[in-house]
Amino acid sequence: MEYGLIGATLKHSYSKLIHEQLYPCDYRLTELPTEADAREFMEKRPFKAINVTIPYKQLVIPYCAVLDDKARAIGAVNTVVNQGGTLHGYNTDFDGFAFLAAAHGVQFAGRRVLILGTGGTSKTVTAVAKAGGAAEVLYASRTPGAGRVSYAEALSCGAQVVVNTSPAGMYPNNEALALDVTKMPGLEAVLDAVYNPFSTRLVQAGRAAGAKAAGGLEMLVAQAVYAAALFTGTEPQTERIAPLAKAIFADRANISLIGMPSCGKTTIGRMLAKALGKTFVDLDAEIAKAADKSIPDIFAEGGEAGFRDLEQQVTARFAKEGGQVLSCGGGVVLRGENVAALRQNGPVVFIDRPLELLCTGGGRPLSTDREALAAMERKRRPLYQAAADIRIANDGDVFRRAAQAAQEALHAYFGS
Repeated sequence: MEYGLIGATLKHSYSKLIHEQLYPCDYRLTELPTEADAREFMEKRPFKAINVTIPYKQLVIPYCAVLDDKARAIGAVNTVVNQGGTLHGYNTDFDGFAFLAAAHGVQFAGRRVLILGTGGTSKTVTAVAKAGGAAEVLYASRTPGAGRVSYAEALSCGAQVVVNTSPAGMYPNNEALALDVTKMPGLEAVLDAVYNPFSTRLVQAGRAAGAKAAGGLEMLVAQAVYAAALFTGTEPQTERIAPLAKAIFADRANISLIGMPSCGKTTIGRMLAKALGKTFVDLDAEIAKAADKSIPDIFAEGGEAGFRDLEQQVTARFAKEGGQVLSCGGGVVLRGENVAALRQNGPVVFIDRPLELLCTGGGRPLSTDREALAAMERKRRPLYQAAADIRIANDGDVFRRAAQAAQEALHAYFGS
């Protein structure tokens, strides 16, 4: 191959998409499940240039006759260029993380920085933080020691900036929360090197704490832009980082529709999915499919609690994937876990239809009459408003407004 990426698992990598957008190339993803596979590959050197990801950023170092200053200082290589049989190793993760921090206004000067994880990326973040004038860099570890605090101690360590470099919260284990930063006084910023999902539970917790917070997508694109410059011997196209990151997000993000039963989520969702080239998913239909019975039968056999348990499982399963329009059941917002799951991969849109236009019955066990429907609406409205990035009134040409609002929400969500 000419160009590509090596790593143990690459199924959900965006690198091919990014590099083929940056320059004409045949960029291949090469999974090397074991260290033996990786060493054999590096010994054969069947490439012009490659990117390197987990877990081989240290393994490739001995094969590089030349290392740039950043790679040598950090002790990790993510870019290897084959120059006439001589391998040159570089670290563009430094530039990628520096771009992410700057893009979100994260300051390191005079700050205490807490890094979660101790792998190769933690060394990159350490280098960037120290270059930015950090007063102190600490590490959260299960084995506390010099410069390392336990995860329990981390909550009171006084860090203003928290950076996750561990796999915690990464697909497919999206539910993991590396550290509950909502309990950290004086927190200013939270950054996560994980980019799938777009907003990990850690990033969501950072936002809930009122801190600046962002996932790793911009870091991924930025390091690729710097790597592509090394591949091609050209100047880095830094002006393309933000547009490329936004384009990837818009393409792969979900749009989740919430609202009262019969508010129009399914109809609007199908139209949005078609217009935006996304897959439509009706979560209530998927719940019925998973249970192999109708929703009224699920309620009859397991009560509302049984239905909510199944709803939470199905919501978690679909929300961790991307490129979808999700039509959610009316009660999905009753559990915070569902809201967190929906928010990890894109904006949540509240379809708000006037109470007098909502329907009763129709196989909906909790809205059998107007009085029950009105009571339900009073209880759920604050939850819809709290969960939603944007509200759309369904009282006219709702599709046109929903399509426009969805696009706006994608951009607003990415920049939040």
